Formats: sequence, C-alpha cells, structure tokens
Amino acid sequence: MNQKQIDRINELYHKSQKEGLTEEEKQEQAKLRHDYIAAVRGNLRGTLDNVSFVNPDGSVTKAKGKNN
Repeated sequence: MNQKQIDRINELYHKSQKEGLTEEEKQEQAKLRHDYIAAVRGNLRGTLDNVSFVNPDGSVTKAKGKNN
C-alpha cells in the first residue's frame, strides 16, 4: 500500500461525506479499504513473528501464532 492509495482512500471518504459516491467509487473504496486492512495485518504479523519472550530462567521463547 503506497501513499497514493492512502490519499485516494481519504479523498473518497471526504467525497462520501460531502456529496456521496457513485457505485463505481463505492466499489473502488471497498477494494482500497480491503487492501489497506490486508497490508496492516501483514505488517502486524511480521512484527509479531519477531517477538520473543525472556522466561524467568533466562531462556528465550519465540511467540507462537494461532497457526503454530
């Protein structure tokens, strides 16, 4: 997701508040929002994959996801 796509999401939001969106714009907005959420989830997953915990005994344990 690049800045141009984020700007377009914001532009469509403001237009929807002022005058409404056409059906094509509503579809574009939904796709952009879906792509944005997927990007945020991917970034969060990447961050969480690098999390480790230090146990009281000094050992290190990697965080486990729901799929692990």
